[in-house]
Amino acid sequence: MALQWMILTYVVAAEAAIAILLTLPSPKPLKSRFVSLISLALQPSLFVVPFSVFQLLDIYWKNEHRLMCTGEICTASERDRYEKSIYKAQRNVILCLAACLLYWCIYRVCKYYKEIQSIEEVEKRYKDQ
Repeated sequence: MALQWMILTYVVAAEAAIAILLTLPSPKPLKSRFVSLISLALQPSLFVVPFSVFQLLDIYWKNEHRLMCTGEICTASERDRYEKSIYKAQRNVILCLAACLLYWCIYRVCKYYKEIQSIEEVEKRYKDQ
């Protein structure tokens, strides 16, 4: 079960790196090529959103059906294992939300950059006339 979380961790790290590269100032030709490359990769990488939602549903289901260890019946090791599983679930929820949020941010930055380019082209055409 840890494999999907490692994959999601690497995807979030890659999304964060792409978001940083998109927001750094760079020359226009380089920026436009980078944005077009990322825009082409956005559609196939949309799998992150349903994958994250599925993982969130899995976490929710496991949380609803988890055995509670709050009484004096539990030993110290059982209580530690219970708390560790709660912390892991919280970490995984943050990871899923970060994956969706970063995907949305990358999508919006690319869309805004394309809109800015089209507005600049229209402005340039009006100046030439």
